[in-house]
Amino acid sequence: MSPSPIDLVRGWPAASLLPISLLQRATSRALVDRDVAYAALNYGPDAGHDPLRRALATWLTTFYQPQSGAISYRRIAITGGASQNLGNILNVYTDPEYTRKIWIVAPAYFLSFRIFEDAGFGNFGVRKKMAAIPEDDEGPDVEYLRRRIIEIEKMARHGSDDKPLTKAPRSWGKIYKHVIYCVPTFANPSSRTTSLKRRQDLVRCAREFDALVVCDDVYDFLSFPTDGNNNEETRGGMDRATLPRLVDLDRAMDGGPDRAGADAFGNVVSNGSFSKIGAPGLRCGWIEATEKFAFGIAETGTTKSGGAPSQFVSTLMADLLEAGELQSRVLTVLQPSYAKRFAKMVSAIEAHLLPLGVTMPQSERQVAGGYFIWITLPKPLQSAEVAQRAEADQNLRVAPGDMFQVPGDESEANRFQRQIRLCFSNQDEEELVQGVVKLGKVVHDMLKQSSQKGSATPNGG
Repeated sequence: MSPSPIDLVRGWPAASLLPISLLQRATSRALVDRDVAYAALNYGPDAGHDPLRRALATWLTTFYQPQSGAISYRRIAITGGASQNLGNILNVYTDPEYTRKIWIVAPAYFLSFRIFEDAGFGNFGVRKKMAAIPEDDEGPDVEYLRRRIIEIEKMARHGSDDKPLTKAPRSWGKIYKHVIYCVPTFANPSSRTTSLKRRQDLVRCAREFDALVVCDDVYDFLSFPTDGNNNEETRGGMDRATLPRLVDLDRAMDGGPDRAGADAFGNVVSNGSFSKIGAPGLRCGWIEATEKFAFGIAETGTTKSGGAPSQFVSTLMADLLEAGELQSRVLTVLQPSYAKRFAKMVSAIEAHLLPLGVTMPQSERQVAGGYFIWITLPKPLQSAEVAQRAEADQNLRVAPGDMFQVPGDESEANRFQRQIRLCFSNQDEEELVQGVVKLGKVVHDMLKQSSQKGSATPNGG
């Protein structure tokens, strides 16, 4: 029987980091109190379990310290997780005909593509509804985005998409002309964090063109300094965000969503989840946006029919937040554990891959986080071939860059044939190091073979 492969593809938390005892205690407390249990096991209010909305508002205020002051719980609606809620956002706030494009910062979270396609925004035939936005070490190229949107708007003026065609007007919703999808902090897969200036530029761009920026802010709490000064004794050291979210900037900049001429829906929604800071199986999350926008999410047909998503789990999460147990676990368990895994993988990359010509983005940053490290292979290697060889020869699984290309977009902004995503969240530290050593062997051998082929080619004339 062959040994299990070292899997650096799967973006899951390590089994040892799942909060089993925490959830046992919260479940016991919820079910012992009959009043709490009856409410937890019944249909919930459309906007979600009220104690959880309030507890989240308090925690988010403490963590992000927004310039505009404390976050109101009315800005928050409870969801069935970030993926389920992305679908809800598209249901309420887009029309597959009137909404011109889904602009996706690339490389992109590959499982989001199906959600956009299911909502009518696929790329097939002459219909092109998804497009890639390139990014650099500062974040999305906002000037590139502006130029592309201007091109699309010029075409729209000569077409029939001047009003929504498939969605009737609703007082609690609106239809945006464009949607911009991004992961601004510790992005999946590129691991980049968007700079403050680019965040501000993106908000201004969204306002200019009636666009909605959907931010997957799911990795923000999993942050740690890269100088090694983070462990259980220092409580992780990152109980505050280092940058404002885009939703905070939209609230604060130039009069916010209530400025003259605006419609109070805002131009940014923050998509949050307990999958990364609790467990994926909880299937519980939240959105934060303007009160008007959050109300629209609560009016989604599936919620009106079935009640608030994740009502029972919401009760447990409210209990853990009110007791401070989840916050403490993030600081004293998750941040230090992921920091150690990250440091081990980076050290191995520096020792075994960088000398071969491999590079990493934002290598000098002082704060890292999330689950992933994005590397670029030296020419002429192709990541798909390297991934195949790694699995065949080294029993190692890595994610080639073409997995993260927006399907159907053939632009230069959407080519990642030399990139590989490595996940450090799921494997133990020793396996992370072994995996990088194995990858180094594959890269070394393939470079050597390529060099030999090149030297064997006759000059000819």
